Amino acid sequence: MDLPLTALEEGMLARAVDFAQSEVAPNAQKWEDERRQPIETLQAASLAGLAGLEVPEHLGGFGGRFRLKARIAEEVARDCFAFSFSLINHMGLAGKIARDAPEEIAKKYLPEMLAGEAIGCTALSEPDAGSDFAAITTVAKKVEGGWVINGEKAWITNAAHANLMFLYAQTDPAAGWRGVAGFLIDAREDGVTRVPPFEIMGGHTIGTGGFALKDHFVPDNRMMSAPGDGFKAAMNSVNAARTYVATMCCGMTEAAIDLAASHASERAAFGGHIADFQGLRWRLADAQTEVEAARLLAYRAVLAVENGTNAELPAAHAKKYAARMADEQLSRCMQVMGAAGLKRAYSIGRQIACARIANYVDGTTEIQNERIARALFSKNKKNK
Repeated sequence: MDLPLTALEEGMLARAVDFAQSEVAPNAQKWEDERRQPIETLQAASLAGLAGLEVPEHLGGFGGRFRLKARIAEEVARDCFAFSFSLINHMGLAGKIARDAPEEIAKKYLPEMLAGEAIGCTALSEPDAGSDFAAITTVAKKVEGGWVINGEKAWITNAAHANLMFLYAQTDPAAGWRGVAGFLIDAREDGVTRVPPFEIMGGHTIGTGGFALKDHFVPDNRMMSAPGDGFKAAMNSVNAARTYVATMCCGMTEAAIDLAASHASERAAFGGHIADFQGLRWRLADAQTEVEAARLLAYRAVLAVENGTNAELPAAHAKKYAARMADEQLSRCMQVMGAAGLKRAYSIGRQIACARIANYVDGTTEIQNERIARALFSKNKKNK
């Protein structure tokens, strides 16, 4: 299975690859050493046109399809999974504003997002609530002309520097998921406090952190998903995120395979090179087969998201398999390289940490298993 692109889309993909090779690859390890999110590179990517990938042309963007977003995520992840995840989340909010916000809101915020002057994020998880959307405790209370929001959000990609966020809040706790709505929040306004970025194992480039909101007023025209629709919007967004996380796992694992194969071809051993040993060669061959299998699942999910069909199961299968594959095969690639794989000059150690991150973001592997098992047992019950 492939994802054919138009000539214009191919050109945009090439632009993203060039940007990754010139701006991301040479700096990715330095960013991790400094334990910071490179806001200057996010801004440069925006100015290069990447932030407007899903924004229609009449609003200043490129107007690309979801498959292009997934392919760019995959290619940029070859050099840095964390930066790819950060960039994709920024462009995702720009696309959502273009699709769902009133025209006056889109025209106000999109220009600064496309210029990298405002960075976007999505605020769903909370300190005590993750994948259970109905359990969120951030509350939005209706007042004249808008809503007053109180609560705290955590584990937000880009929170270290984000100015704009799509935030999910409960408008009626008694209604459960039917009360969840989505709001566009400007973090530069009163009542929003940025939580210091989290110290995590690897992946600091993602800029993970949180926000606390106290009596923060949001006007009516910045409610982008009405109560009930917010939960549905969250599910669609998460399915898309699980899909591009799967493609990113394929990209970074394949890059590690290429690195390990190159190293094995040059490393002298017993009168030849370690690549001469069949066991080692087959280990990398197995790893490449696993990447190909994960990519097939990921691309199937990409098409489901793009076509508007139910993507829950394809996305769950793709993310579960691809994240687990990356976990296992990156470790094997490092084993092929021996102690050299531990060197800071090589990216595999950083990629291994990011594979762990991939197993947690947008729903853990266990959450994917629950989705898959629920569908499996529901089908069996209907067949009886």
